[in-house]
Amino acid sequence: MGGISTSVKEQIQKLTARGMELDYGIEKTEEILLDIGYYRLGFYWNPFEIDGKHNFKEGTKFSDVVNLYYLDVDLKTILGKALNRIEINLRTQIIYNVSNEFPLLPTWFASKRVMQSKFVDEFPKFYNDKFKDKNKSIKKHHSNYPNDLYAPAWKTLEFLSFGSIYTIFYSLKDEKLKRKISSYYGINSVHTLQNFLQTIIFVRNICAHSGLLYDSNTPKEISTTPFFKFNNNNKHSLDSSIKVILYFLERISANRKKIIEQEIDSLFDSYQNNDVVMKIITEKIGYRKK
Repeated sequence: MGGISTSVKEQIQKLTARGMELDYGIEKTEEILLDIGYYRLGFYWNPFEIDGKHNFKEGTKFSDVVNLYYLDVDLKTILGKALNRIEINLRTQIIYNVSNEFPLLPTWFASKRVMQSKFVDEFPKFYNDKFKDKNKSIKKHHSNYPNDLYAPAWKTLEFLSFGSIYTIFYSLKDEKLKRKISSYYGINSVHTLQNFLQTIIFVRNICAHSGLLYDSNTPKEISTTPFFKFNNNNKHSLDSSIKVILYFLERISANRKKIIEQEIDSLFDSYQNNDVVMKIITEKIGYRKK
């Protein structure tokens, strides 16, 4: 058995026994534990643990754990807006450029003339009855055109995930076309664009699935680029990922990039008087204000 369920009072006893200072008081602490959950908050008091028995370093405050949790939540909210804008823009660029390159192939994503064979062969597994029923525009298309195997790209791709859109770009056969899309973002190397998109999707998945953001590091090293510098030359840090996101956003809308950057700076600045959280911001996230 993986564990035994505990009451909120037992949870508080565990925290105090391990050295947590309940500076909010018992009543407020119970309210927060019942709101956020003991297990979820555990991800945020992990940086304060000093041994395998989950004891906390001296002076650990419950308020610092909660502040770290809300820093993570607020940062995911801010980045989520930027990521949504980038996803829509990338989707639009792919649909527009490839559809106009192959105007007589409205379902070019299913053509081995355009796409790698593996993608074309596996696409029917995704584009199934469940997919059609789930998306009204697709369902309506097949109702109006029952002989069509697929709906056109400008309909179908609107309902694909960010990861699937990336796979479509990766699976395009025409390298010249891929470079054309890359150049829209000011990037000459298709490999660099793909690396940046992998970074963006990594962060997007954390934000979309309520993952742990503040402590995240990209599994793949972010490509060296002349567009920005990596703090401490760390090409895996969250701060470096944020730089990639802001770069893309600036290519789409300089004004939107400025707004998001200001929101991030304001969020981090709000913890200037909290040395514990600021240490995590600078050391784990890798943030340095310009």
